[in-house]
This record gives sequence, structure tokens and C-alpha cells, in this order.
Amino acid sequence: MNPLQLKLELTESVMLDNIRHTVKKMQSIRDLGVQFSLDDFGTGYSSLAYLTQLPLDQLKIDRSFVSKLGLKNTDAVIVQTIIGMAQNLALPVIAEGVESQAQWDFLVTQGCPLFQGYLFGKPLPISAFEATLQAPSQAGGKLFPGT
Repeated sequence: MNPLQLKLELTESVMLDNIRHTVKKMQSIRDLGVQFSLDDFGTGYSSLAYLTQLPLDQLKIDRSFVSKLGLKNTDAVIVQTIIGMAQNLALPVIAEGVESQAQWDFLVTQGCPLFQGYLFGKPLPISAFEATLQAPSQAGGKLFPGT
């Protein structure tokens, strides 16, 4: 496998024990071309220092914030803040757990470029996934919201 095609997702708790050791190991792996995504951001110990110390390539907003968009204003503010912070740090951001058009619409208006969740489909066997990718072009339909 080409390391440039691999992205490892790490949770905040994995990196707590020895940050210097973690950074050194991550940098060695990153030098091979592997990318790193900080998963479930905002749910663990969330030290903002991690964002400047770790060689990260992406930040993932935890589904616990996305699921409450439209229900709790505080979660919308947190999501807006994470997106803005990621943009200011030049880190691509992905929202996890997008399940409704309203959530997707909100995230798009906030500048979130990447999404993951049941709005786009549930986990599928590879054969069903391949059929799904071919179906929109055959039917002239849309695969994702807003396309």
C-alpha cells in the first residue's frame, strides 16, 4: 500500500501519556507520507496545545456536537468555533455524524468542507458501495446533498 493513501485517526486520549514521544513517532510515520486525523475532537481532554504540537493533517468534529445542531445553541457555537479554528490553523475539518439535511446545510454555511454520516449512506459491503457509486450517473441523479 502506498503510504500517501493512508490516513490514521487518533483520539486525544491516545496522545496523553507522553506528548514528546507521540510527536516523535507521528513525525517519523508522517515522513513516510502517512497522514493523521484527530478524531472526536472536543470530547476528550482537548488541550489546544495538541493542535500546535502534533503533526496533524485533519480535525474531525465529534458527532455528539453535530447531532445537537438545531437543538442546542451551545453546540452550534462549539461547531462554529472548531471550524473557524481549524481554518485558521490550515487544517481541513470533517464533521462526523451528519444525519439530516438541516445539519448539512448549517455545516456548509459555516465553511465545513467534509462530512461523514448516515445522510450520505450507512455502511455497505463493497459490492453495494460500488453499485451506489455507479447508480447516480446511470440515472442522472445526485449522490450527495447539494450536488
